[in-house]
Amino acid sequence: MNPRYALFFKLLGAILLIVILALLFKPVMEFVEMGARELVYFWWLVLLLLLAVWLIWGLGRKK
Repeated sequence: MNPRYALFFKLLGAILLIVILALLFKPVMEFVEMGARELVYFWWLVLLLLLAVWLIWGLGRKK
């Protein structure tokens, strides 16, 4: 089997397992929703940090 197909089927299986667990168990669904919500806030913090680093070291550089 092609490694690309193997990776595709592994990802598909993981997604399918998450969906089945979320449908069967309400607390799992709430945990996944909370994790997704917190991930959004985390990425905003990462982007703000990268902007600050760029402004401090990248913007003031002489050409």
